[in-house]
Amino acid sequence: QVQLEESGGGLVQTGGSLRLSCAASGRISGMNAMGWYRQAPGKQRELVARIVSGRLTDYADSVKGRFTISRDKNTVYLQMNSLTPEDTGVYFCNYRGGLVDIWGQGTQVTVSS
Repeated sequence: QVQLEESGGGLVQTGGSLRLSCAASGRISGMNAMGWYRQAPGKQRELVARIVSGRLTDYADSVKGRFTISRDKNTVYLQMNSLTPEDTGVYFCNYRGGLVDIWGQGTQVTVSS
């Protein structure tokens, strides 16, 4: 089984920065994708950014140029810059490898205006 441990998040003012971390442990597949999704109140969960097999990256249009996803071994980082109130939500880490699709417990990001 795979376990995810998230850290980071919190309260920041508009224009500020935060970094999220997600460490995966357990039976990690050689071919996998890890990423971050977010869910704002009353909205569906949406992709923020993901990294596939440690190289290929994919971003939501709304965060391109502001957020950067990176990976070091089995830990994924999401550097979030120039945050706006629209970035507020619960951020969930996701791991997909083989038949495994695991979600973290979520971490709150709140951007005040």
